[in-house]
Amino acid sequence: MRRTLLTRAATAVAAAGLALPVAAAAPAAADAHQGDRTAGSSAQCSGRSVPASKISFQLYSYSAWQQEVGVDAVLGELADIGYKNVEPFGGSYEGRTAEEFRALLKEHQLKAPGSHGGTDPEAFDETLDFAKTLGQKYTGSGGWSGPGVPFFGGSTSWESAMETAEAMNAAGELSVKAGTGKHFGHNHWNEFVLEVTDPASGETMSWWEAVVRNTDPRYVAFQVDVYWATDGGADVVELLEEYGDRIDLLHIKDGDLSGPTPAFGTQTVVGEGDIDWPSILDAAQGKVKYYVIEMDGAPTDASFARESFEYLTCLDF
Repeated sequence: MRRTLLTRAATAVAAAGLALPVAAAAPAAADAHQGDRTAGSSAQCSGRSVPASKISFQLYSYSAWQQEVGVDAVLGELADIGYKNVEPFGGSYEGRTAEEFRALLKEHQLKAPGSHGGTDPEAFDETLDFAKTLGQKYTGSGGWSGPGVPFFGGSTSWESAMETAEAMNAAGELSVKAGTGKHFGHNHWNEFVLEVTDPASGETMSWWEAVVRNTDPRYVAFQVDVYWATDGGADVVELLEEYGDRIDLLHIKDGDLSGPTPAFGTQTVVGEGDIDWPSILDAAQGKVKYYVIEMDGAPTDASFARESFEYLTCLDF
């Protein structure tokens, strides 16, 4: 697969292994190819491009707002906008049991097709039980089962990629057999920045490609974070064209990518950044099952969720 070359120097970031920072969103001008945002409510536009039934919302986006008003209020706001699905993370539950959180979702007429959960093999049975109670169709995390890649900089190896693939296969087989669907891996930028070489063929490829090629499609799917993949030098349209049968989920995230990698602090409402959504959504047709809207550190009000939902449901492509 032809990969888009990085044209920005990598930013040196200390303290490897830290969680992804919650960055404040900064405005960025939309490219001409994005087209004008369609006026009108989401109800008027829903179904013209991406159906509301296929749109989800990663609750990590509103982790700061949740601390102010609670997850119940956040879910109510999302339901009022028109969301049918959410993607919880560990902090979403606020100590509730799976049964209690399922009841809360039902109250707001929301579903959780997937979540960002745990991957520890020793506790994975508990993860599967929780996921099954919520009615998930996928299990996964904000990263990978197994060693994954260094979060900042660093290096990796073919052997490490194969160890990750083996762990993903094991988790996926358990998840499918438990009735909670395939297990997905979720990328940031380093999965595409870092490359590995297959010792058998001598072919060099991105770490992400190595894992895709060596995981079992019966058990393993992929959740491509569009913003971070693009920031890492990948062409998401090409990924969908070549590996679309493996990419069941997209994280719909936008921002200004004109600066250095990783592009922290520049995320925007979907449609107001540098991502070519018409081309990506066209390539995703018939392949992607859920489109999960996310912004790391979204403002503490409903504006990001509403404007991004309206953009996705109203955009013609």
